[in-house]
Amino acid sequence: MRTRTPLAYCLAAVLLLTVTACGDSDDDNKPDPMRDDQWALDALHLPDAWSTSKGDDTVIAVVDTGVDPDHPDLKGRLVDGHDFVDNDDSPKDLNGHGTHVSGIAAAHTDNGVGIAGGAPGAKIMPVRVLGADGSGSNQNINLGIKWAADHGADVINLSLGESGLMAKLLRGGTLNAAIKYAYGKGVTVVAAAGNDGDDVQTYKVGTPVLVVGASDTDGAPASFSNFGVDDAVSAPGVDILSTLPTYRTKETLKDTSGYGKLSGTSMASPYVAAVAALLHHEGLKPDEIMSTIRSTAKNPKNNTKLGLGVVDAEAAVKKKDS
Repeated sequence: MRTRTPLAYCLAAVLLLTVTACGDSDDDNKPDPMRDDQWALDALHLPDAWSTSKGDDTVIAVVDTGVDPDHPDLKGRLVDGHDFVDNDDSPKDLNGHGTHVSGIAAAHTDNGVGIAGGAPGAKIMPVRVLGADGSGSNQNINLGIKWAADHGADVINLSLGESGLMAKLLRGGTLNAAIKYAYGKGVTVVAAAGNDGDDVQTYKVGTPVLVVGASDTDGAPASFSNFGVDDAVSAPGVDILSTLPTYRTKETLKDTSGYGKLSGTSMASPYVAAVAALLHHEGLKPDEIMSTIRSTAKNPKNNTKLGLGVVDAEAAVKKKDS
């Protein structure tokens, strides 16, 4: 019997879909009208890092529920992906989670539409391994990771942390081998820590993965965020504005405006994947990318629940040049 694993939905994942997109221009010199609502970009010092790197031509695979292929803020940001749920090459998002994660990582920036992505020059590879209800088989998740690694991904984002999956990982790790496979192909793997508020070692020690917890607007650990993973970092994961499908899905039942806010480590992880993309464009290898992000994270109060600290994109790209 095939085991099914629910997606790591965000604690307090309340959609604020009263937000609407403004503008329809493809002009790359027009500011994004929702940029002022993206507190996380400033907390991570991402705009200050963009003068050094925007992650141009780096491919971030989002192994998740798929993507809205026609979203105006993801137009031109997508490369070919795959759908392991329906076994085809059209990974359309029927849930909403994957589209939200994708926008955080690399939404079109300065196009006069919606929001800015964390890595404005990067591309998104949508790999659908989770269905409309947010669940998926461990087999498909493993296949999705390996497929992405074999088809040109430079960074893989796994916003999959939920208690059922965590329990399986702690018992030996159904995903550890797939993550090691991707690392062996030169891919940096970034993964959400999970939303149970627990002290857990999510992945087997030695697995080459950068685990990300969630922080709030004050830079403190989010109440729902798991912690305790060796060498984990944190990034904003509360009230994160991003893209959502422009059609009805589980996450867009009341509004199909294309934007909304979610909370969870699922939102923190793609911001760190974006920073990884900036460093990949600068020529760093996966181990160098992970060590640079870890060594430049900020934790002034030595809060153990933040792991090594909140990621600092500007410090990371500057360290590369030091």
